[in-house]
Amino acid sequence: MQLTEHIVLRFAVWTVALYSIAGGQVIAQEVESKLGHFKIDATIPLGHRCMGILPAKSKSISDGLELHGFVLLGQEPPIVVVAIDWCEIRNQSYDAWRSRLAKVAGTQPERVLVSSLHQHDAPVIDSGAQDLLDKVGLQNELYDRSFHEEVLTRAEHALSAAIEDAQPVTHVGYAQSVVSDVASNRRIVDSSGNVSFSRGSSSGRDPIFQQAPEGLIDPMLRTISFWSQNQCLVEYHAYATHPMSYYGRGEVTSDFVGLARKRLARLDRSIHPIYASGCSGDVTAGKFNDGSPEAREDLTRKIYEAMLANRKGVQKEPVPETWGFRNLPLELTYSHAEPLQKEAMERILQDGSIAVEKRILAAMGLASWHRVQVRKQPIDMPCVDLGIARMVLFPGESFVGYQHIAQEASGALPLLPVGYGECWTGYVPTDAAFKDGFDESWLWVAPGAQERIERVLQDLLAPSR
Repeated sequence: MQLTEHIVLRFAVWTVALYSIAGGQVIAQEVESKLGHFKIDATIPLGHRCMGILPAKSKSISDGLELHGFVLLGQEPPIVVVAIDWCEIRNQSYDAWRSRLAKVAGTQPERVLVSSLHQHDAPVIDSGAQDLLDKVGLQNELYDRSFHEEVLTRAEHALSAAIEDAQPVTHVGYAQSVVSDVASNRRIVDSSGNVSFSRGSSSGRDPIFQQAPEGLIDPMLRTISFWSQNQCLVEYHAYATHPMSYYGRGEVTSDFVGLARKRLARLDRSIHPIYASGCSGDVTAGKFNDGSPEAREDLTRKIYEAMLANRKGVQKEPVPETWGFRNLPLELTYSHAEPLQKEAMERILQDGSIAVEKRILAAMGLASWHRVQVRKQPIDMPCVDLGIARMVLFPGESFVGYQHIAQEASGALPLLPVGYGECWTGYVPTDAAFKDGFDESWLWVAPGAQERIERVLQDLLAPSR
């Protein structure tokens, strides 16, 4: 058995049998688990489109957008985890992020877990959609290609440096805390029994939305942390809610979740906190948020306090001898809605009399249509088993119901769900939401997603064989 040029480091310190080239004898060698972490600025320039389709482009920078990540090195190929203060990364752009970071780390693209936090005063990145826009004279209207390339290149360099500076990992920690009065479901039922999904991020100024029950949420903020003996290196936090207090004014911000993360980072600069959004498609702060600066500060405080509580209440375990990584393909059906079919979207894209924002949305739909109908490319759903807990990356704006389904499938082992991986889907409603008539413009998947996701989750989270 030929010895490879180098052996990438395993999560845990454990013994690996290596065969000597000369005699074939077995040599016991300890391979050390290591972790590297990195952070870069990812703030869009002024004049950049926000959320892909918002009329108000960036006018000022309230606070910067950031990319945070870590790389786990061990016996098997490295695992890279990235969370970025952007709205979405989709289709071929998402593939580019994974493949380029994978090349730097010496791993496979499916072992690179990239998620967006989904702030709305932040960019949507989809190179296929921008290619279509270029052809009709709308260069850089969805996103600035040069800016995007600069950020991705910086991420490559930061990952490379993190690998060089990686530190030993001896323990993994887990904690969870209840977050009160932040998340609420979009779904409300009026006095006549009519269902709507109209409770948006800052709906609390309307008494109807403020007084309606919070609905189905997941109140837990979950944290996985990585330790070198008694020193915490990285905390990875996740909570299910849309991360906006207010938006659409051209004021670029990481908003309350990013502000909470930055506050926590200032508390102890030896620890690198990372935040990711959970399955948040139908969850907003709308019941508790009136869109005021004071409400933003209140939401920031609540997320910060939950992250801090998890830091104080963490339970640690030594890194296990073996870790689990699984990835399964998820095939979701493209929408059957007539306005989202190829011919209809092409007409909108080509019509210069139609608002630019609608033409951008058509280009985004066409890029997703081509992915599913022509390239027939499935979505990767990776799961990382860290011994004390697992994490699963979901596509797009998966509804919070999927988070509950996944946790049930995980059984007694805690699960940290992360949303906004591959985002071609837009919203990913549950069967119940489709039945209630959920039909928003940011929706490119057909009914029936729940059965497919449940089937993948059952296999993904099944006990190791």
